[in-house]
Amino acid sequence: DFLFFWGAVFLITTTLVALLKKENRELTPTKEETKGITDTYRLLFSIIKMPAVLTFCLLILTAKVGFSAADAVTGLKLVEEGVPKEHLALLAVPMVPLQIILPLIISKYTAGPQPLNTFYKAMPFRLLLGLEFAFLVWWTPKVRHEGGFPVYYYVVVLLSYALHQITLYSMYVAIMAFNAKVSDPLIGGTYMTLLNTVSNLGGNWPSTVALWLVDPLTVKECAGAKDHTCGTTIAAEV
Repeated sequence: DFLFFWGAVFLITTTLVALLKKENRELTPTKEETKGITDTYRLLFSIIKMPAVLTFCLLILTAKVGFSAADAVTGLKLVEEGVPKEHLALLAVPMVPLQIILPLIISKYTAGPQPLNTFYKAMPFRLLLGLEFAFLVWWTPKVRHEGGFPVYYYVVVLLSYALHQITLYSMYVAIMAFNAKVSDPLIGGTYMTLLNTVSNLGGNWPSTVALWLVDPLTVKECAGAKDHTCGTTIAAEV
């Protein structure tokens, strides 16, 4: 019902914008170098061939490999260990004010001449939090009891998520600040879109690979069934 309602609102508002909003044809031409789709993609290709841009793209495409598994799999593993999905969803509510405040605070440190310094400083802490998440998954079944999980367990999870958000937003805001700083003002929108797209891809592909590798890398034991490894989904079902 929630998704249906907001899906309907989205369709109605975008349709109204398409029908009622008119372009202002009397605007003075801008200094942007691009005039159409072909020009834009030709420009993007010329940008991405630049040595500095290639090096930077390589950096942000591989920078998140180290914590992709912790980011993508921790929540799923906690649910697998018996933590109710509703409780984990509720823990996201206190994160909202933090997510609003963090960019305001972090932007003060990324406004200088070297915004990526914040990115570099946050990375070791985010890697350490990956280890902490692994410990959290290991610890979860040990504190579980018949009534569920104790309050202190949820406090630890909440604090872990809060610390994770601080490192995540430090890296995110730093990358955005750097992209804004290096983008050529004449083609700012095109330049920033390219860098932000590569940045988003750098976060998505390692998470996808991590999720895909969960089953092959998970060690399973079959109780009461000799010569069965349960290594594959079919074997586990048998």
